[in-house]
Amino acid sequence: MRTHLCGIRTAWTERGSAGEAVAEIARAVGADAAQLLVFFSPDYDPENLSRRLAEAFPRAEISGCTMSGGIAPAGGLDRGLVAIAFPADGFRIVSTVLDAIDHLDVERTAGAVRALRRRLEPHGPDHAQPTRCFALSLIDGLANAEETVVSAIAWALEGIPLVGGSAGDDLTFRDAVLLHGGAIHRNAAVLLLVESDFPVQIFKSDNFEPTDVKFVVTASDGESRTVYELNAEPAAREYAMAVGLDPERLTPMSFAAYPLAVKVGGEYFCRSIRRLNADGSLSFFCAIDEGVVLTLAEPRDIVASTRAELARLDRALGGVDLIIGFECVLRRLDAESRQVRQGIADLYRRYDMVGFETYGEQYRAMHLNQTLTGIAIGKRPADERLASEGLASEGPAEATPAPPALP
Repeated sequence: MRTHLCGIRTAWTERGSAGEAVAEIARAVGADAAQLLVFFSPDYDPENLSRRLAEAFPRAEISGCTMSGGIAPAGGLDRGLVAIAFPADGFRIVSTVLDAIDHLDVERTAGAVRALRRRLEPHGPDHAQPTRCFALSLIDGLANAEETVVSAIAWALEGIPLVGGSAGDDLTFRDAVLLHGGAIHRNAAVLLLVESDFPVQIFKSDNFEPTDVKFVVTASDGESRTVYELNAEPAAREYAMAVGLDPERLTPMSFAAYPLAVKVGGEYFCRSIRRLNADGSLSFFCAIDEGVVLTLAEPRDIVASTRAELARLDRALGGVDLIIGFECVLRRLDAESRQVRQGIADLYRRYDMVGFETYGEQYRAMHLNQTLTGIAIGKRPADERLASEGLASEGPAEATPAPPALP
């Protein structure tokens, strides 16, 4: 368990039963949380877990989802329960659930998000400080709807930064579950809007760079996220030949080691393969339309790239108190295959990262794969930090100017 300077308490357990897991979390963080965010293994019975959480935290609003592995300062969890307990002092949080996301009504969704904003911002949108507000999404990773959901939410947020992750189920692809309001939800998304007295900053970090190898999607089903042909050839065979693998033995480890990316607005974003199908087609974690050009990407040093991004956040916030992180499960597989998972765990421990391994990551208006996204919370209240920076900038005219900030 950790008690952070901002008042948030985080705890994690690998207890096998829901009752034991919730009891251990409750002993660690106490029962006075205003908002509880939980990520849990799919082998817990969700109804039982939800009931026990409600009994243990009667005053808390509870939201959460299934995971494909947990993230905690103590290291990665293959299974168990991870909890983030927000206090009432210093954080104002409102939340809602969006159902039937595979047939999302965009206008209705935008209206629900705007209503949520009005609850958070009673004096109007200009009242909230952008450096203190963020939106957090949890989306059913098996509904194949993240692009539509994220686009609708981001449109209605009007500048509030969005970050989040897709619920998973340990790569079985059978059942992803969300918790909200004491109920179990499937084919749904949970959205939380958070205003903090502490400075916050969302981020994303990946560890791949594009190569010269290109694939044109020549046959696909966007609704099921299935690609049948690449370069007018069977998709699995064309991909496997390009990376030097047997097309009949492609595994999640193969897809993690040889990611594909699409170029959007001059920047590359990963489009990870979910699984090999019996007919030689490939299912993806993101929607892939015909005519899209995919680029084979090469992984670079995942530890170095992650270290650089977390160090940047530490400088920007004047010290990171904790990070709520959403990491693609394929990043973990890639780190394991390269035997650097311990290096990643050491970084997460240093910055007190807590979160879960996902079937996809959200960042602003984008749905991503094979990426780490998250929200970093600074150590000092925003007003105190701004005041100290203002005082530091006031001085005699002859004072030596501070060096320019690093980009």
